[in-house]
Amino acid sequence: LLISGIVPRPIAFVSTISEEGVENLAPFSWFNTVTNYPPIISFACNHSGPARVKDTIANLKNSQGFTVNIISEPFVENANATAIDAPPEFDEWTLSGLTKAKCVQIKASRVKESAFSMECEIYKSIDITHPVTGEHNSTLILAHVKYIHVRKDVLTDKGVIDLTKFKPVARLGDISYARIGDAYRIARPSWAQEEAKIQDALATLASL
Repeated sequence: LLISGIVPRPIAFVSTISEEGVENLAPFSWFNTVTNYPPIISFACNHSGPARVKDTIANLKNSQGFTVNIISEPFVENANATAIDAPPEFDEWTLSGLTKAKCVQIKASRVKESAFSMECEIYKSIDITHPVTGEHNSTLILAHVKYIHVRKDVLTDKGVIDLTKFKPVARLGDISYARIGDAYRIARPSWAQEEAKIQDALATLASL
């Protein structure tokens, strides 16, 4: 119910590297932003699933950095291929058909096909335990974004990302995905502009 009711969710396509130099690539849909100053993002790794999740957690803690790449429509099937429950020594990049690109500040690779990639370091790792059984089922990662790669062709003249060019993929319930459809804008209300109207409306209600 949670994963089919809380939708759509962004997907973190996480690239890590082990102490032995084995690279790992895996998607996580328990993912979002936390704050912009400092730039912190979060994603959770469940341990009840395939072994690759545990590999990701181990790699995240080795101080070599990791990347969080955003998946777009053109390579969603490539990304999905990396969700396989491969053994720890297997490099999921070989299944993906995607291209490794060097990072600026960290050792792990980024996904060249991704129009938006973040070089990250661990800010905090929080083990999530069941409040009744005490079982450790997942780990919440707070990641400090150190460097951002963004493809210029997806940027507008104002320097923000154009969704029609970016084409990010959203995660739904079960094995369902969604594309971003029609976007619309709603201006945030300003107290300076709206105060008089609000006060008049409240006064009218009080007089009834």
